[in-house]
Amino acid sequence: MFNLKLVLTALLAASASMTAVADTVETERHKVTVSTFADGFTNPWGMTFLPDNSVLVTERSGDLYWVSENGKYREKISGVPEVVAKSQGGLLDVTIDPNFDENQWVYISYSEPAQDGGKGNSTAVMRAKLVDKAFTDKEVIFRQAPKYESNAHFGSRLVFSPEGHLFVTLGDRYSRMDDAQTLDNHHGKVVRIWPDGSIPEDNPFVGEDNALDEIWSYGHRNVQGADIHPDTGELWTVEHGPQGGDEVNIPEAGKNYGWPEITYGVDYGGAIISEDAVKEGMEQPFYYWVPSIATAGATFYTGDAFPEWKGDFFVAALKSSLVARLDLYEGRMMHEERLFEDAVDARIRDINQGPDGYLYLLTDESNGAIIQIKPAD
Repeated sequence: MFNLKLVLTALLAASASMTAVADTVETERHKVTVSTFADGFTNPWGMTFLPDNSVLVTERSGDLYWVSENGKYREKISGVPEVVAKSQGGLLDVTIDPNFDENQWVYISYSEPAQDGGKGNSTAVMRAKLVDKAFTDKEVIFRQAPKYESNAHFGSRLVFSPEGHLFVTLGDRYSRMDDAQTLDNHHGKVVRIWPDGSIPEDNPFVGEDNALDEIWSYGHRNVQGADIHPDTGELWTVEHGPQGGDEVNIPEAGKNYGWPEITYGVDYGGAIISEDAVKEGMEQPFYYWVPSIATAGATFYTGDAFPEWKGDFFVAALKSSLVARLDLYEGRMMHEERLFEDAVDARIRDINQGPDGYLYLLTDESNGAIIQIKPAD
């Protein structure tokens, strides 16, 4: 005999197994629900939304997935390059061309092994066309130089400027921190290129001896968050500091942001990196954290789902399993609100705004997930 009640109970149980029960969270400005949109990822690192509201998600081990707009289905993208998947290295960020509907270009950053059997590795950026869940027309458009034997501090976020430049944020490779102060390498730098890898003529060091033309700003440690300010068009970055000294910066052309000559942090274990936090000719951060929250991805909120958050800067944190909302007003920092510490018990690697105006978090765990933040009914 057909039992509708039993069928409905089974369907509800199956649905609950796929999606975590939503938690309701009271924040200073909005009441929200926090729920799992999709899970089962292995240490995911970056995500970006496609025009049809589906999502691309990278796993540090080297896989790239397409996830349907409802989070229920996924497919692996073929044609992804070989990566050095060790410690902090692997497949990192992903973004799409501003004209994706016309050209289908996807951009990924990753830790690339040395070519021709050589030693070392570095951050590289590839673009490829996404056709039927496969990469075609693959081009490596940037390679961090020099290659170096290290499994730490690769950066790396990919952000397009309103003018169409591609910013690539990089790390200092940890044991090469002093390289961040010299211009003959890409360690500890933000670089600016065109989408095909060519160099803009107005980059600050073009034509200078002993300086690499791609460099936009220098003196950075490990920039793992970046976005474009929705009103000014400026690049904002989030720099993962040592023990203390995570920073928000607004990198300007040719300027020096101090690492490791100045810092508000100390080395792991408490060793002093620098006695100075301020030095002439070096820029101060817009905001910083002591103690460290272990910053990662970041985004400006521009949607309509959370009107009281419009224009604020959201920073994901790894160690503290939180999102820091920087309350901004006319370019000034008003205060910081810490969100989701109790609702998301995981390392938060990335944060993005979806086409629906909701916020989406990416947790860097062995069973990582996309977490959806939406208004509570």
